[in-house]
Amino acid sequence: MNSRNVSPLRAGLLRHCFLGCIGLSLAVAGRASAGERDWPQWRGLHRDGHAAPQQLMQTWPDDGPKLKWQSNELGRGYSTAAVVDGRLYTLGSDETGCFAICLDAASGTKIWKTPISRASNGDDYNHGWGGGPRGTPTVDGDQIFCLSDVGVVAAIEKSSGTVQWKVDLVETYGGRIPAWGYSESALVDGQRVIVTPGESNFMVGLDRNSGEKVWASQAVNAPAQYVSAIKATVGSSTFYVTASKPGMYAFDVESGRQAFSDASTGNSVAVIPTPIVQGNQIYHTSDYGAGNTLLNLTDAGQGSVDVETVYHLADKTMRNHHGGVVLVDGVIYGFTKANGGVWMAQDLQSGETLWEEKIRPNRSGSIAFADGRLYCYNDEDGSLFLVTPSRQGWQPNGKLELPRKTSLERNKGAIWAHPVIADGMLIIRDQDLVFAYDIAR
Repeated sequence: MNSRNVSPLRAGLLRHCFLGCIGLSLAVAGRASAGERDWPQWRGLHRDGHAAPQQLMQTWPDDGPKLKWQSNELGRGYSTAAVVDGRLYTLGSDETGCFAICLDAASGTKIWKTPISRASNGDDYNHGWGGGPRGTPTVDGDQIFCLSDVGVVAAIEKSSGTVQWKVDLVETYGGRIPAWGYSESALVDGQRVIVTPGESNFMVGLDRNSGEKVWASQAVNAPAQYVSAIKATVGSSTFYVTASKPGMYAFDVESGRQAFSDASTGNSVAVIPTPIVQGNQIYHTSDYGAGNTLLNLTDAGQGSVDVETVYHLADKTMRNHHGGVVLVDGVIYGFTKANGGVWMAQDLQSGETLWEEKIRPNRSGSIAFADGRLYCYNDEDGSLFLVTPSRQGWQPNGKLELPRKTSLERNKGAIWAHPVIADGMLIIRDQDLVFAYDIAR
């Protein structure tokens, strides 16, 4: 067991003091249109990596679950899928541009394909790790909201694929394409579509019917990173939470003023994972030496929140790059770049490392949780393990390997799209290829 150093409260933390504490709860923006077993947006119903309740296989046969269908129509990109009402939606790119595509979720048959922006090139951002869209479509009601890697937000009519409006975050709001492309997945909150152009118009809310700006963050000028925002409430204060190179930021949903900020997981290279909210606490992690932090949040009234650091850990601990983490029964699970890259379990309240598992040649991986099992997708060999969450150690219950890998040039990139579990299926992507496995029981 490695020793840990717990940091003091960050001196530069912006806080206000008004009312007392009431428990924190994650908002369910984007859930209204989702069916009981759907995956309507980035990281599922609540943006926490948990699939909707469904009855799934608890162990797999030696050769893995049955492959239901596969498609090679997705084009270049790292976007994951949204699955709603029997249809799968994702993003890709080819020589003609960046597009949204809809497949029949039962068969993989293409239903429609709609251009949303030009394709990116090496002048837009660093293509050394691969080009193409990174964000996941958000499905809400009869609309889909997408963000391309060059910063074009598009609203699409769900059944036909018709574009209703588009907004270029660079041209309209002075945003700057991040070093590895815009990667955010839009957050739908009622009539608002929340996205992060970055710079002086750091975060904005667009009207879902017109694309006009109806809300904006105040007094923050920071670069857009690769984080997808969540919405949360503590007491009387409701806010949007994201992160940038300086650290986490939260903005009041009414005024746009800062509810709180915290510098613990900021770094000068790339901030990517989505924060996790549990009770009156928020957990966040990022790589490049930042580590992880757990914060206690207390309502301070008038849209403000006081922050107390429970711990901030760096070095040989959870330093998640871009595969995300999930919280199950008080334990954080995910892939850390520490120790050469290993799967890891971390106690949420203490920050203690419970176990590590090395699976070479993989040096990163993405994760999801469904029906009592972790789905751990490795980035180099294309293997995915079905794992029982446990404080005692790595407990695999099955494994699959991609039947084939993309023939597209990866450069330095790897298999980085996250797994999706919806309607009794496991859906995994490798660039232009998508595979759907039957995992229902």
